[in-house]
Amino acid sequence: MTDQATGQALRESLHRAGYIADEALATTLWLAGELQRPLLLEGDAGVGKTALALAHAQATQRRLVRLQCHEGLDLAQAAYEWNYGRQLLAIRLTETGAAHKSEADLFAADYLLERPLLTALRSEQPCVLLIDEIDRADEAFEAYLLEVLSDWQITVPELGTLKARHVPAVLLTSNGTREISDALRRRCLYHWLDYPTLAREISIVRSTLPQAESALVEQAVAFVQRLRKEDLGKTPGVAETLDWVRALHRLGHRTLPDDPQALTHTLACLLKTREDHFQLGPERVLQLLEGRHGAAGVAVKTAHHTGG
Repeated sequence: MTDQATGQALRESLHRAGYIADEALATTLWLAGELQRPLLLEGDAGVGKTALALAHAQATQRRLVRLQCHEGLDLAQAAYEWNYGRQLLAIRLTETGAAHKSEADLFAADYLLERPLLTALRSEQPCVLLIDEIDRADEAFEAYLLEVLSDWQITVPELGTLKARHVPAVLLTSNGTREISDALRRRCLYHWLDYPTLAREISIVRSTLPQAESALVEQAVAFVQRLRKEDLGKTPGVAETLDWVRALHRLGHRTLPDDPQALTHTLACLLKTREDHFQLGPERVLQLLEGRHGAAGVAVKTAHHTGG
């Protein structure tokens, strides 16, 4: 099988797992696996970075190990910590003569609690490691990651160096809240994940919500695509599009409502700040609706032309 065919096979596997990736993304993800390099995904919140890791795990039939980054993330939360409760119990049993434990025994592997990084490295089977929102962690944690992602090992002073049983498929995501260090970037392949095109987003919604009417999907996605061009505090992502189409379908709509007031009542699925709700009143919603039929018509013609 050629490299191109292999990348295409991964793309098809992702599609079966519910994730519609373009050729560039599928190829980069495949190369990351072939080269055993982490993949750094950057893009706005809601474009499908985390969903890619979930789909990749499903497509490759691997366990997903997730590390959710946040401010103040430390070694005990990310890599490992000692089971102090069991160690204390062992000490008390030793004091009463019920057991004998040396200092070395207390720092044996049996007392080590594995957190996501160590769990991924010590997994009996290859897994997918998602390091989500790395930009929320601080630079000190990034520096710690360098050993893990370069040598696929973690050093535990009391035990020595623990090497990976299998190199995990690592995906790091960043929403760009701070700049990622050059040292970490050098160790990763890179892909910028943008909002999907109109045709691709329609395909995503159709694949996820096959029960929704085609006209509703096309018109709703076209509306969201125009909405993203507004000066919003929180731009709706694909997840919000799916929520909105699901809500409209549950309300019994087969097409997008023409009444801007009725449509405004459903925008809680798309708009997530008070300022955005204030900005998108019925008058502005009506203006966004005016181009609806033309945009949807283009999508329909494209779908018929391509056999979609």
